[in-house]
Amino acid sequence: MRTAPTILHLDMDAFFASVEQASKPSLRGKAVIVGGLGPRGVVATCSYEARVFGVHSAMPMAQARRLAPNAAYLVPRFGLYRTISEQVMELLRALSPLVEPLSLDEAFVDLEAGGGAWDEESARLAGMKLRADIRAVTGLTGSVGLAASKMLAKIASEQAKPDGLVLIEPGTERALLGPMSVRTLPGVGPATGDHLRRAGITTIDEIAEAGEDELVRLLGKAHGHALYAMALARDDRPVVAERETKSVSVEDTYDMDIHDRLRVGLEVQRLADRCVRRLRGAGLSGRTIVLKVRRYDFSTLTRSETLRGPTDDPAVVREAAARLLDSVDTTGGVRLLGVGVSGLADYTQEDLFAQAAGERAEGSAEDVVDEPVQGAAVPVERRWPAGHDVRHAEYGHGWVQGSGLGRVTVRFETPDSEPGRVRTFRIDDSALESADPPPLVARRPGERVASGPEGGSSVGG
Repeated sequence: MRTAPTILHLDMDAFFASVEQASKPSLRGKAVIVGGLGPRGVVATCSYEARVFGVHSAMPMAQARRLAPNAAYLVPRFGLYRTISEQVMELLRALSPLVEPLSLDEAFVDLEAGGGAWDEESARLAGMKLRADIRAVTGLTGSVGLAASKMLAKIASEQAKPDGLVLIEPGTERALLGPMSVRTLPGVGPATGDHLRRAGITTIDEIAEAGEDELVRLLGKAHGHALYAMALARDDRPVVAERETKSVSVEDTYDMDIHDRLRVGLEVQRLADRCVRRLRGAGLSGRTIVLKVRRYDFSTLTRSETLRGPTDDPAVVREAAARLLDSVDTTGGVRLLGVGVSGLADYTQEDLFAQAAGERAEGSAEDVVDEPVQGAAVPVERRWPAGHDVRHAEYGHGWVQGSGLGRVTVRFETPDSEPGRVRTFRIDDSALESADPPPLVARRPGERVASGPEGGSSVGG
């Protein structure tokens, strides 16, 4: 492990929700929740104002609505998120050629490789400049962690949230980690955490005290060795320059074999949803759904199904995974389940039509505006996902506040306008059409911002 805190971890603050607040003046300072709006929808992310009510990522949307009934509930706009992510990644690449993106809003940077930092002071200055540049270019905030390893840099950025910078001085790592929960360490999820807790191990200090042999006995050779090293703050993993992702997957190992077929099915559905959240976090979609099953006798089976086109639709992934499970005999018990997606492509809204254009009744996160199909005998009813962009022939640019009962409500405003007025239209109003998102603040660091609104979009009066 290096002797200077020259590994930087950036984590944008409540990224999806912050983008929505930046692009919608009427939502600034208010509770905003982004995710699937249907009965089975989950929270992708939420603003800090919403977190006050107990809302958090991966929470069922129905539960979020009970906790924060007056929040703004929006369907994700992944195209816009990816555009802003690229602006942030460009700033990171200006710091160093070694940038390792983890998702649209998170990345590691090796500052030493870029020659811009070599000790504590220079690393801190680089982190401060990065945060200022991100705010200048995007109008958003990010939290920065600096440390001598990737694990510690990520822990530091979590401590820095929101909108802060934390630097862990080399030599202080063990004292810092000691009282922290075992769940702080990478690779310690709910199942491993519960397993350690039953063995009387709840803190990182207690992992170190238990010793390597005990951890190997409890968790197996590979996991035990790795966890013991991390508890001692040993992490020599290098920052790996951006590389093509070939697949996205999640899996869980169970402390006791699962014999109940119904529970196996529910676990597969839950894993499918987690996999889609990770897929979307990377701004990707995929064509091939993969199911992994490790049975009671340690035999491992994989099944896959290739779809007609790429998707990030959770309903499509769940259904494909369920079909794959139908072909696997689990009567002897299951000790591990996994769901993955491969054959990846950049996310595009058109991808969604390839698999699920007809499966929109629940109004979930993947809803998009259904455009009429040329030559079709019966026009397809247009849908207006909450939060998505529209343009009206008379009132200009706006975004959908909600729709139902044949009506769509639109607030007309742009990122650089005052909070706009609200109007309601018939869903088939010919003057209303879907639109691309207007750009947020996008300028070079140090460039002055023109006063007053830019462009000619008018606010409905």
